[in-house]
Amino acid sequence: MGRAVRTEAWRVEMAGKQDAPTAVVVVDPDGMVSGWSEGGRLLLGWTAQDTVGRPVTDLLVDPPPPGFPEGYGVGPDPTGYIPLRHRDGSTVDAVVTAHPLFGPAGRAPGHVVTVQRWGRRPVIADRAFEQSPFALGVYDPELRFLWINASSGRVIAHSEEQVLGKKYREVLPEFDRELFPERDDKPYTDKLAEVARTGEPARLITVFRPLGSNYANAWATSIWPVRDGEGRVRAVANWGFDMSAEYWARQRLLLLNEATRGIGRTLDVIGTAQELARTPVPGFVDLVTVDLFDEVLRGEEPPSASTFAPGETIVLSRAARHSVREDTDRADGPTTPVSHTPGSVAARCLATGRSTVELAAEPGQGGEWAFGPGLAADPAHWPPGNPLTDGSIAAEGLTGRITVPLRARGALLGVVAFSRRDRPEAFTADDLILAEELTAKAAVAIDNARRYSRERTTALTLQRSLLPQGLPNQEAVDVASRYLPGGTGAEVGGDWFDVIPLSGARVALVVGDIVGHGLHASAGMGRLRTAVRTLADVDLPPDELLTHLDDLVLHLASDLQSAGHFQPTGESGATCLYTVYDPVSRRFTLASAGHPLPLIISLDGTRTPVPAQPGPPLGIGGLPFEATELELPEGSLLALYTDGVVQSRERDVDEGIAELQRVLNHSATSLEALCDTVMDAMLPARRTDDAALLLARTHALDPHHVADWDVEPDPSQVPRARKFAVDQVDAWGLEEASFVTELVVSELVTNAIRYGEPPIRLRLIRDTSLICEVSDASNTAPHLRRARAFDEGGRGLLLVAQLTQGWGTRHTTNGKTIWCAQTLP
Repeated sequence: MGRAVRTEAWRVEMAGKQDAPTAVVVVDPDGMVSGWSEGGRLLLGWTAQDTVGRPVTDLLVDPPPPGFPEGYGVGPDPTGYIPLRHRDGSTVDAVVTAHPLFGPAGRAPGHVVTVQRWGRRPVIADRAFEQSPFALGVYDPELRFLWINASSGRVIAHSEEQVLGKKYREVLPEFDRELFPERDDKPYTDKLAEVARTGEPARLITVFRPLGSNYANAWATSIWPVRDGEGRVRAVANWGFDMSAEYWARQRLLLLNEATRGIGRTLDVIGTAQELARTPVPGFVDLVTVDLFDEVLRGEEPPSASTFAPGETIVLSRAARHSVREDTDRADGPTTPVSHTPGSVAARCLATGRSTVELAAEPGQGGEWAFGPGLAADPAHWPPGNPLTDGSIAAEGLTGRITVPLRARGALLGVVAFSRRDRPEAFTADDLILAEELTAKAAVAIDNARRYSRERTTALTLQRSLLPQGLPNQEAVDVASRYLPGGTGAEVGGDWFDVIPLSGARVALVVGDIVGHGLHASAGMGRLRTAVRTLADVDLPPDELLTHLDDLVLHLASDLQSAGHFQPTGESGATCLYTVYDPVSRRFTLASAGHPLPLIISLDGTRTPVPAQPGPPLGIGGLPFEATELELPEGSLLALYTDGVVQSRERDVDEGIAELQRVLNHSATSLEALCDTVMDAMLPARRTDDAALLLARTHALDPHHVADWDVEPDPSQVPRARKFAVDQVDAWGLEEASFVTELVVSELVTNAIRYGEPPIRLRLIRDTSLICEVSDASNTAPHLRRARAFDEGGRGLLLVAQLTQGWGTRHTTNGKTIWCAQTLP
């Protein structure tokens, strides 16, 4: 309890001392005290009776300073610190000010000395504010200077006497503008006036370029109103300190963060270069150009610096250019050739691999270099060889330029130039670090895009080489097709299609898709397309063909299993739609392995529904495929497509199919034009998947071009069959084919009678070729063999094979058909 009482007593005593009044002492010319105020008693404990008539030096603890009191206080500082003696023997730290007295005729009857305790608030506050390292100032409501401290005077390069009574705008006109007007910040002077008007304090960061400086400063400032006892705003005060290093460091971090998000979003070389050009404008520079080697644009390996011959002009391609004044700049298109002459900065950067900074003026020209008057120097240091003074860039309208070689993984990709022209402040060493960091981030992204472009080009080349280079001639349908790979942000997929002529004037229309992208998808697509063509040559029905294809995919998947950690992508997840159209019967047969069913549209625009469901995708195994058969009106439009045509991020498959149906109903002059219309209407601008489309318009073979006869299973019927065939060929005006037709009909009918089972039927078809077919109910397939010299048989099929351009066997539900075809002149 006693300790608490003592502490409170000490606090009260100290408060009393803090509030002690000013002592006033009158000293005559002889240094004797001639007057003493009540404040002296309160401050030092001496009364007037104790001090009047005594030397003033008796109040001092130490010997008097030189000239005390006559010369004390003379000079720029009218006050002085002196320890005084208290009546109780203690020492009072005081601030003493001496003022001379003037009497009649200019006589000096002495001095008035004022004494204040050195801890009293007005005194210590004045000293603290005056000696503060921060810039402090006080202004009246009209923004006229009332007081500034020494630091503020150094910042604005004016003394207090020079600015007192002047308006803020007169002394500091540069504070009436912001360095970055696009940020919509108010000028600092307007902020001062706003605080004076509203009485609301404000805190802000002000970026400006002092007059005579080529460097922009960032100041953290606070502005507050100064009120009288009645609460009225009598003045405005502010303080600030230079936080340029911290501010610009944060701006660089923000720009790097933006670059991390904004550069490399697409696997496209030119797109990434454009992202690099846009990111630092306008926050860092006014103009960025990105020049790349042509090999980089093509996805190839770029040349090394060692391949540059001395004195050789280096030709690059302008991949990107972005400026704050794009409305007035000439917009160079992408991949515009740009030549860098020997000795140019860009050529030296490419040859040495080092960055270069060019400045339009020498350091120090136009003001104190890189920092405002009286401010501390930027702590960054230039690397050797930088910066270079190049007056020629001023002719280009530039104040500075940083040229950085674009390198990634040891490969030299090109060069980037960061230029300033509307921003008057010069580059610093930290700006060079930022430019190199931005370039390094972009270089990795560009190199990734280059490598992806190379793989994508390889996959696309492989895929296009495996797709039909031209659709075969046949009379069953008119066909047109389109294939478009995924956009630049996606790898090449496994979409494919095919048109395969079959026996009997029929044609197979095929479309398929392999889940996945890249080289494996393209290679898998090639394997499937080859397998389908091989199975189609056997002339299997669609459901049987898909069953064999499913088994093949299963075998291929097992063969592709790797013993290592890398598991290559097989054809697992592949889909296929196999259809066959017969122009003689107008029958359309189809089977699907997980693929969307075709759209069938008649000439009047009505959609023919397909009463079928897609089967399981290929590679599942063990599940059956079902074939569906339809009879189509002549002129029906068939649309076979992959899911890339109907599915996108904006719509699902059902919506896409409905939209495709609507587009296909539009009249078009040709299938080629209709293909273009469909692809333009269905595919989004930024597609992520391949898209394949196959359109076919059906024809019906003229009944007069088909002739068939039932043949009795008797060898005596062979001459009659020959005669029927020759008469029909002559009726078609194909007399030149009569001899061969007679021979092949004789051989095929004889074999059917001898080895087959009734019923036997002979059919002739006049299409692009003359087709002869003999059908019977036996499932036994004939075999071509070479007869020995004394064999009586075995030469029939060999003769057929030699006399015709093709022959084969196809199995049906009721037996088999042996066919052969002759090319018509």
